[in-house]
Amino acid sequence: MATITDVARMAGVSTSTVSHVINGTRPVRDETRTRIEDAIRATGYRRDSLARALRRSRTDSIGLILTDVSEPAFAAMARGVEREAMGAGLTVLLANSGEDAELEARALEVLAERRVDGLLIAPVARSHLEAITAVIDQGTPVVLIDRLNGAKADQVGVENTAPMRELVLHLVERHGHRRIALAAGDTAVSTIAERRRGYLEALYEAGIDVDESLIVTGSGRAGDTRERMTSVLRRQRPSAVVAASTETAVGVLAAAKGLDLTTPEDFAFATFDGFPHTDLFRPGITAVAQPAHEIGATAMELLLRRIDGSLTSRPRTVRLEPEITYRESCGCPA
Repeated sequence: MATITDVARMAGVSTSTVSHVINGTRPVRDETRTRIEDAIRATGYRRDSLARALRRSRTDSIGLILTDVSEPAFAAMARGVEREAMGAGLTVLLANSGEDAELEARALEVLAERRVDGLLIAPVARSHLEAITAVIDQGTPVVLIDRLNGAKADQVGVENTAPMRELVLHLVERHGHRRIALAAGDTAVSTIAERRRGYLEALYEAGIDVDESLIVTGSGRAGDTRERMTSVLRRQRPSAVVAASTETAVGVLAAAKGLDLTTPEDFAFATFDGFPHTDLFRPGITAVAQPAHEIGATAMELLLRRIDGSLTSRPRTVRLEPEITYRESCGCPA
Protein backbone atom coordinates (compact mmCIF):
# COMPACT_ATOMS: atom_id res chain seq x y z
CA MET A 1 0.00 0.00 0.00
CA ALA A 2 1.35 3.41 -1.00
CA THR A 3 2.34 5.82 1.75
CA ILE A 4 2.56 9.59 1.96
CA THR A 5 6.33 9.16 1.68
CA ASP A 6 5.90 7.45 -1.71
CA VAL A 7 3.79 10.37 -2.91
CA ALA A 8 6.36 12.92 -1.67
CA ARG A 9 9.23 11.06 -3.34
CA MET A 10 7.45 10.85 -6.71
CA ALA A 11 6.40 14.52 -6.60
CA GLY A 12 9.83 15.67 -5.43
CA VAL A 13 8.52 17.45 -2.33
CA SER A 14 8.50 16.95 1.42
CA THR A 15 5.85 14.87 3.20
CA SER A 16 4.65 18.01 4.99
CA THR A 17 3.88 19.65 1.64
CA VAL A 18 1.88 16.59 0.59
CA SER A 19 0.02 16.79 3.90
CA HIS A 20 -0.84 20.46 3.30
CA VAL A 21 -2.33 19.61 -0.09
CA ILE A 22 -4.33 16.66 1.26
CA ASN A 23 -5.67 18.47 4.33
CA GLY A 24 -5.88 22.00 2.93
CA THR A 25 -3.90 23.35 5.87
CA ARG A 26 -1.61 25.72 3.95
CA PRO A 27 -1.53 27.31 0.47
CA VAL A 28 0.64 25.44 -2.06
CA ARG A 29 1.72 26.69 -5.48
CA ASP A 30 -0.48 25.43 -8.32
CA GLU A 31 2.44 23.72 -10.09
CA THR A 32 3.43 21.86 -6.92
CA ARG A 33 -0.17 20.95 -6.14
CA THR A 34 -0.59 19.49 -9.62
CA ARG A 35 2.55 17.33 -9.23
CA ILE A 36 1.32 16.04 -5.87
CA GLU A 37 -2.17 15.28 -7.19
CA ASP A 38 -0.65 13.41 -10.16
CA ALA A 39 1.56 11.44 -7.75
CA ILE A 40 -1.44 10.56 -5.58
CA ARG A 41 -3.27 9.15 -8.58
CA ALA A 42 -0.18 7.31 -9.88
CA THR A 43 0.58 5.63 -6.54
CA GLY A 44 -3.02 4.92 -5.60
CA TYR A 45 -2.44 6.57 -2.21
CA ARG A 46 -5.42 6.63 0.15
CA ARG A 47 -5.43 8.74 3.31
CA ASP A 48 -5.75 6.78 6.54
CA SER A 49 -8.73 8.69 7.89
CA LEU A 50 -8.86 6.74 11.15
CA ALA A 51 -5.21 7.36 12.01
CA ARG A 52 -5.58 11.02 11.09
CA ALA A 53 -8.67 11.34 13.28
CA LEU A 54 -6.97 9.67 16.22
CA ARG A 55 -4.00 12.03 15.97
CA ARG A 56 -6.44 14.94 16.29
CA SER A 57 -8.49 13.25 19.04
CA ARG A 58 -11.43 13.25 16.65
CA THR A 59 -13.53 10.55 14.99
CA ASP A 60 -14.75 12.75 12.12
CA SER A 61 -18.30 11.55 12.81
CA ILE A 62 -21.44 13.05 14.30
CA GLY A 63 -24.56 11.40 15.66
CA LEU A 64 -28.08 12.24 14.48
CA ILE A 65 -31.06 10.98 16.48
CA LEU A 66 -34.52 11.44 14.96
CA THR A 67 -37.89 10.11 16.08
CA ASP A 68 -38.84 8.80 12.62
CA VAL A 69 -36.68 9.45 9.59
CA SER A 70 -39.48 8.19 7.32
CA GLU A 71 -41.52 11.33 8.06
CA PRO A 72 -41.03 13.87 5.25
CA ALA A 73 -39.92 16.72 7.52
CA PHE A 74 -37.35 14.61 9.38
CA ALA A 75 -36.09 13.09 6.12
CA ALA A 76 -35.48 16.59 4.75
CA MET A 77 -33.73 17.63 7.97
CA ALA A 78 -31.47 14.58 7.71
CA ARG A 79 -30.53 15.54 4.15
CA GLY A 80 -29.68 19.06 5.29
CA VAL A 81 -27.49 17.69 8.08
CA GLU A 82 -25.75 15.26 5.75
CA ARG A 83 -25.01 17.89 3.11
CA GLU A 84 -23.21 20.12 5.60
CA ALA A 85 -21.47 17.18 7.29
CA MET A 86 -20.16 15.78 4.02
CA GLY A 87 -18.87 19.21 3.06
CA ALA A 88 -16.88 19.21 6.29
CA GLY A 89 -15.58 15.68 5.77
CA LEU A 90 -17.72 14.14 8.53
CA THR A 91 -19.74 10.94 8.55
CA VAL A 92 -23.29 10.96 9.94
CA LEU A 93 -24.36 8.09 12.20
CA LEU A 94 -28.17 7.96 12.20
CA ALA A 95 -30.43 6.51 14.90
CA ASN A 96 -34.23 6.34 15.03
CA SER A 97 -35.71 6.69 18.52
CA GLY A 98 -39.22 5.71 17.45
CA GLU A 99 -40.71 8.26 19.85
CA ASP A 100 -39.42 6.06 22.70
CA ALA A 101 -37.49 7.75 25.53
CA GLU A 102 -35.63 4.55 26.42
CA LEU A 103 -34.49 3.99 22.82
CA GLU A 104 -33.39 7.62 22.68
CA ALA A 105 -31.36 7.28 25.87
CA ARG A 106 -29.74 4.10 24.52
CA ALA A 107 -28.88 5.81 21.21
CA LEU A 108 -27.28 8.67 23.14
CA GLU A 109 -25.23 6.20 25.17
CA VAL A 110 -24.06 4.22 22.12
CA LEU A 111 -23.12 7.29 20.09
CA ALA A 112 -21.27 8.79 23.06
CA GLU A 113 -19.36 5.51 23.47
CA ARG A 114 -18.37 5.77 19.81
CA ARG A 115 -16.91 9.17 20.70
CA VAL A 116 -18.73 11.09 18.00
CA ASP A 117 -17.51 14.67 17.67
CA GLY A 118 -21.01 16.07 18.23
CA LEU A 119 -24.70 15.17 18.44
CA LEU A 120 -27.89 16.41 16.80
CA ILE A 121 -31.14 15.26 18.36
CA ALA A 122 -34.87 15.77 17.90
CA PRO A 123 -36.05 14.84 21.42
CA VAL A 124 -38.97 12.46 21.90
CA ALA A 125 -42.14 13.58 23.63
CA ARG A 126 -41.05 12.49 27.10
CA SER A 127 -37.32 12.67 26.63
CA HIS A 128 -35.00 11.97 29.56
CA LEU A 129 -33.49 15.44 29.77
CA GLU A 130 -30.84 14.16 32.17
CA ALA A 131 -29.51 11.80 29.47
CA ILE A 132 -28.97 14.71 27.08
CA THR A 133 -27.48 16.81 29.86
CA ALA A 134 -25.05 14.01 30.75
CA VAL A 135 -23.68 14.00 27.19
CA ILE A 136 -23.30 17.78 27.27
CA ASP A 137 -21.53 17.61 30.64
CA GLN A 138 -19.05 15.13 29.14
CA GLY A 139 -17.99 17.86 26.73
CA THR A 140 -19.74 16.63 23.58
CA PRO A 141 -21.36 19.48 21.61
CA VAL A 142 -25.13 18.96 21.24
CA VAL A 143 -27.68 20.78 19.07
CA LEU A 144 -31.42 20.14 19.37
CA ILE A 145 -33.42 20.22 16.15
CA ASP A 146 -37.13 20.73 15.49
CA ARG A 147 -38.29 20.01 19.03
CA LEU A 148 -36.92 22.57 21.43
CA ASN A 149 -36.80 22.07 25.19
CA GLY A 150 -35.02 23.19 28.34
CA ALA A 151 -31.66 21.59 27.61
CA LYS A 152 -28.68 23.95 27.85
CA ALA A 153 -27.72 23.47 24.22
CA ASP A 154 -28.02 25.19 20.86
CA GLN A 155 -31.48 24.67 19.36
CA VAL A 156 -32.81 25.08 15.81
CA GLY A 157 -36.48 24.85 14.95
CA VAL A 158 -39.35 26.62 13.27
CA GLU A 159 -41.93 29.14 14.38
CA ASN A 160 -45.04 27.12 15.28
CA THR A 161 -47.50 29.23 17.26
CA ALA A 162 -47.89 32.29 15.01
CA PRO A 163 -48.28 30.33 11.73
CA MET A 164 -50.94 28.07 13.26
CA ARG A 165 -52.77 31.10 14.59
CA GLU A 166 -52.67 32.68 11.14
CA LEU A 167 -53.92 29.48 9.51
CA VAL A 168 -56.92 29.16 11.84
CA LEU A 169 -57.78 32.85 11.57
CA HIS A 170 -57.77 32.47 7.77
CA LEU A 171 -60.44 29.79 8.10
CA VAL A 172 -62.48 32.06 10.37
CA GLU A 173 -62.11 35.40 8.63
CA ARG A 174 -61.83 34.37 4.97
CA HIS A 175 -64.18 31.39 4.93
CA GLY A 176 -66.50 32.01 7.90
CA HIS A 177 -65.75 28.83 9.87
CA ARG A 178 -66.59 28.87 13.57
CA ARG A 179 -66.54 25.16 14.41
CA ILE A 180 -62.94 24.17 13.76
CA ALA A 181 -61.41 20.90 14.95
CA LEU A 182 -57.72 20.39 15.67
CA ALA A 183 -56.05 17.02 15.03
CA ALA A 184 -53.23 17.71 17.45
CA GLY A 185 -51.71 14.40 18.47
CA ASP A 186 -49.31 14.14 21.39
CA THR A 187 -49.13 17.55 23.06
CA ALA A 188 -46.12 16.40 25.09
CA VAL A 189 -44.17 17.00 21.87
CA SER A 190 -43.03 20.62 22.08
CA THR A 191 -43.84 21.47 18.46
CA ILE A 192 -47.36 20.06 18.81
CA ALA A 193 -47.91 21.98 22.06
CA GLU A 194 -46.85 25.21 20.34
CA ARG A 195 -49.19 24.58 17.41
CA ARG A 196 -52.07 23.83 19.78
CA ARG A 197 -51.32 27.16 21.48
CA GLY A 198 -51.61 28.92 18.12
CA TYR A 199 -54.98 27.25 17.52
CA LEU A 200 -56.26 28.38 20.93
CA GLU A 201 -54.95 31.93 20.43
CA ALA A 202 -56.80 32.16 17.13
CA LEU A 203 -60.08 31.04 18.69
CA TYR A 204 -59.64 33.55 21.50
CA GLU A 205 -58.89 36.36 19.06
CA ALA A 206 -61.95 35.44 16.99
CA GLY A 207 -64.20 35.28 20.04
CA ILE A 208 -64.89 31.55 19.64
CA ASP A 209 -65.36 29.40 22.74
CA VAL A 210 -63.03 26.43 22.96
CA ASP A 211 -64.77 23.07 22.51
CA GLU A 212 -62.41 20.47 23.96
CA SER A 213 -64.29 17.70 22.15
CA LEU A 214 -62.93 19.15 18.89
CA ILE A 215 -59.29 18.85 20.00
CA VAL A 216 -58.05 15.37 19.10
CA THR A 217 -54.96 14.27 21.02
CA GLY A 218 -53.55 10.76 21.54
CA SER A 219 -50.32 9.34 20.15
CA GLY A 220 -50.38 11.44 17.00
CA ARG A 221 -49.89 8.35 14.82
CA ALA A 222 -52.03 8.10 11.70
CA GLY A 223 -53.98 5.02 12.81
CA ASP A 224 -54.81 6.43 16.23
CA THR A 225 -55.79 9.79 14.75
CA ARG A 226 -58.04 8.07 12.20
CA GLU A 227 -60.00 6.32 14.94
CA ARG A 228 -60.38 9.46 17.03
CA MET A 229 -61.26 11.69 14.06
CA THR A 230 -63.83 9.20 12.79
CA SER A 231 -65.68 9.65 16.07
CA VAL A 232 -65.48 13.46 15.80
CA LEU A 233 -66.66 13.51 12.18
CA ARG A 234 -69.57 11.18 12.97
CA ARG A 235 -70.82 13.42 15.75
CA GLN A 236 -71.77 17.05 15.17
CA ARG A 237 -69.32 17.46 12.33
CA PRO A 238 -66.91 20.45 12.42
CA SER A 239 -66.99 22.69 9.37
CA ALA A 240 -63.18 22.71 9.23
CA VAL A 241 -60.29 20.57 10.47
CA VAL A 242 -56.67 21.58 10.98
CA ALA A 243 -53.96 18.93 11.40
CA ALA A 244 -50.84 19.66 13.45
CA SER A 245 -48.51 17.24 11.63
CA THR A 246 -48.14 14.98 8.62
CA GLU A 247 -49.14 11.91 10.65
CA THR A 248 -52.33 13.50 11.98
CA ALA A 249 -53.11 14.84 8.49
CA VAL A 250 -52.97 11.27 7.16
CA GLY A 251 -55.28 10.20 9.99
CA VAL A 252 -57.82 12.95 9.21
CA LEU A 253 -57.90 12.18 5.50
CA ALA A 254 -58.17 8.43 6.18
CA ALA A 255 -61.11 9.04 8.53
CA ALA A 256 -62.79 11.21 5.90
CA LYS A 257 -62.33 8.54 3.24
CA GLY A 258 -63.79 5.90 5.55
CA LEU A 259 -66.89 8.06 6.01
CA ASP A 260 -67.07 8.97 2.31
CA LEU A 261 -66.44 12.64 3.09
CA THR A 262 -64.44 15.00 0.87
CA THR A 263 -62.74 18.35 1.23
CA PRO A 264 -63.66 21.12 0.90
CA GLU A 265 -67.23 19.97 0.13
CA ASP A 266 -67.93 18.33 3.51
CA PHE A 267 -65.34 20.17 5.60
CA ALA A 268 -62.44 22.52 4.98
CA PHE A 269 -58.99 21.11 5.65
CA ALA A 270 -55.50 22.47 6.30
CA THR A 271 -52.35 21.05 7.84
CA PHE A 272 -49.02 21.97 9.39
CA ASP A 273 -46.20 20.14 7.55
CA GLY A 274 -48.18 18.08 5.05
CA PHE A 275 -46.71 16.00 2.27
CA PRO A 276 -44.10 16.26 -0.47
CA HIS A 277 -45.54 17.80 -3.66
CA THR A 278 -48.71 18.90 -1.86
CA ASP A 279 -49.56 21.04 -4.88
CA LEU A 280 -50.12 17.86 -6.96
CA PHE A 281 -52.99 16.66 -4.74
CA ARG A 282 -56.53 17.23 -5.94
CA PRO A 283 -57.87 19.22 -4.31
CA GLY A 284 -54.62 20.99 -3.49
CA ILE A 285 -53.96 20.89 0.25
CA THR A 286 -53.53 24.09 2.25
CA ALA A 287 -50.35 23.63 4.25
CA VAL A 288 -47.75 25.28 6.43
CA ALA A 289 -44.41 24.11 5.00
CA GLN A 290 -41.44 24.34 7.32
CA PRO A 291 -37.96 24.76 5.82
CA ALA A 292 -36.91 21.33 7.06
CA HIS A 293 -33.78 21.02 4.92
CA GLU A 294 -32.62 24.43 6.12
CA ILE A 295 -33.30 23.45 9.75
CA GLY A 296 -31.00 20.47 9.38
CA ALA A 297 -28.31 22.47 7.57
CA THR A 298 -28.44 25.33 10.09
CA ALA A 299 -28.21 22.92 13.03
CA MET A 300 -25.20 21.20 11.46
CA GLU A 301 -23.50 24.54 10.82
CA LEU A 302 -23.93 25.43 14.51
CA LEU A 303 -22.60 22.04 15.58
CA LEU A 304 -19.52 22.41 13.35
CA ARG A 305 -18.75 25.76 14.94
CA ARG A 306 -19.01 24.23 18.40
CA ILE A 307 -16.77 21.34 17.37
CA ASP A 308 -14.01 23.53 15.88
CA GLY A 309 -14.22 26.03 18.73
CA SER A 310 -15.13 29.05 16.59
CA LEU A 311 -18.36 29.45 18.59
CA THR A 312 -17.93 29.61 22.36
CA SER A 313 -20.83 31.86 23.42
CA ARG A 314 -23.85 30.77 25.43
CA PRO A 315 -26.31 28.37 23.72
CA ARG A 316 -28.29 29.88 20.87
CA THR A 317 -31.89 29.28 19.78
CA VAL A 318 -32.69 29.79 16.10
CA ARG A 319 -36.28 29.88 14.84
CA LEU A 320 -36.85 29.77 11.08
CA GLU A 321 -40.03 30.97 9.37
CA PRO A 322 -42.33 28.46 7.64
CA GLU A 323 -44.39 29.30 4.55
CA ILE A 324 -48.19 29.05 4.34
CA THR A 325 -49.74 28.19 0.98
CA TYR A 326 -53.53 28.39 0.68
CA ARG A 327 -55.07 25.91 -1.75
CA GLU A 328 -58.45 24.39 -2.58
CA SER A 329 -58.80 22.12 0.47
CA CYS A 330 -59.65 25.09 2.70
CA GLY A 331 -61.96 26.65 0.13
CA CYS A 332 -59.51 28.94 -1.64
CA PRO A 333 -59.55 29.01 -5.46
CA ALA A 334 -57.09 26.87 -7.38
